Amino acid sequence: MAIKITDDCINCGACEPECPNNAIYEGAMEWHWKDKTNLSGNVIFPDGTQKNAEDVNEAYSDEVYYIVPGKCTECKGFHDEPQCKEVCPVDCCVDDPEHRETDETLFDRQKFLHH
Repeated sequence: MAIKITDDCINCGACEPECPNNAIYEGAMEWHWKDKTNLSGNVIFPDGTQKNAEDVNEAYSDEVYYIVPGKCTECKGFHDEPQCKEVCPVDCCVDDPEHRETDETLFDRQKFLHH
């Protein structure tokens, strides 16, 4: 499963630089698929959808830091544990029950993002 940041976030920013996929963004900040990945231009995603990696996407939260579920790999392929959870001083980086995924899916996503 992906990780999410709860409303308990104090906006300290400790988690953002730890994410190897750049899946974490400050509240109200727009994001791109290309950010800290090898994706560029028009990309066909594993689910068959096509997107431009350079397109701007709306923020998931206006209030606190947030994690883009489609970019989160729980640090699989990089670290043994999700680094955002390790550094969060208020334990607001938690498992997201709405985005449950297998280790295989997370490893495949890591390979896709960084091919």
